[in-house]
Amino acid sequence: MKFFNFHLMPYRHADLDAIDQNGSAWVTYSNKHYDPAKGAELYHEYLDQMEFADTLGFDGVCLNEHHQTAYGMMPIPGVLAGALARSVKRAKLAILGRALPLLNNPLMVAEEYAMLDNLTRGRFIAGFVRGIGAEYHAMGINPVISQERYAEAHDLIVRAWTERGPFAYEGKHYHFNYVNPWPRPYQTPHPPIWIPSQGSASTIKWAAEKRYTYAQTLSPIAVVARFFQMYRDEAEKAGYTPSPNQLAWSNTIYVAETDEKAMREAKPHLEALVNRFLKMPVEMLLPPGYSNPESMKRVRAAKVTGKIMSIDDLNKTGVVIVGSPNTVREKLAEYQDLAGFNTSLTKTQFGTLPDEMTRANMTAIAEEILPHFRNRLPQGKREVQAAE
Repeated sequence: MKFFNFHLMPYRHADLDAIDQNGSAWVTYSNKHYDPAKGAELYHEYLDQMEFADTLGFDGVCLNEHHQTAYGMMPIPGVLAGALARSVKRAKLAILGRALPLLNNPLMVAEEYAMLDNLTRGRFIAGFVRGIGAEYHAMGINPVISQERYAEAHDLIVRAWTERGPFAYEGKHYHFNYVNPWPRPYQTPHPPIWIPSQGSASTIKWAAEKRYTYAQTLSPIAVVARFFQMYRDEAEKAGYTPSPNQLAWSNTIYVAETDEKAMREAKPHLEALVNRFLKMPVEMLLPPGYSNPESMKRVRAAKVTGKIMSIDDLNKTGVVIVGSPNTVREKLAEYQDLAGFNTSLTKTQFGTLPDEMTRANMTAIAEEILPHFRNRLPQGKREVQAAE
């Protein structure tokens, strides 16, 4: 199994009571609560942690994109990826991913990603997302047209990477007389493309048809297993059997000497993440027109967003893995076999977790977990019902 250190870069000094009073940490939570001096320190703290992950032996480090939220301070992830492209010496560097429908010029992502691919000499992974519903409130984009903008932007970027320019492009949403991006990607024909998703059926089908790596975001492990089975089913329809390497699970792991200590230490920080930083009304998460009714029902049932959950709930349902090294190893192996994934996108920092606890957690994972899974593949037969 491959392990990537996935960082959300939250503003961990956020006023949690103010978030509760506002009803969400997204869009309407005033930026008067942001202290630039503390924020600047956090950026350096988080970048240091990702560089530390590289030295510890993690296979990759991951960034993502969110707007107008204390949940994650990465509205432009390419800025932070640029800072890491030279300091992370060995691990892969992934942006999971850029929200394509929010852009009026997708060629800027083609250029940005090609630069990062060159800077890392081919260690870059290109992630594309539609962005959650809150992004459309933040950016003033109509969610009804998000899917078609996403597909057109993706096609244009891939064509810009693989077809020699200059050429003209005339689409429904984007129009260019000259498509001729410099530089070209380092990898041939382009960086690997990964598709994170909340569980949209159309996204799963599209990713499987393209043979892209599919990453399932924050959900209970039983739901993750069903979504991964949907991907395998769609891949079979497309005429191939997917590899476990094409499935990545986004999770949170916290390790301490005993189960009791791990639960006690992680509790306030995990519950802050799920019950405060992730808090948003349903209409913000899934605005009308964002997905078809069937997908919206499926995603609402699967997500923990907006539901008050204790660390016991999160650990029991397999949204997170918290415990002693032995407990974490047992649960991770069980979950890998159930869902059939071979990449773990692991949040080692979460919510309000401070730097010293994060580094201790990262070290414990690197020493106690990674070596046991380095050559492990999913075992046994998976009997997973299709997601309802």
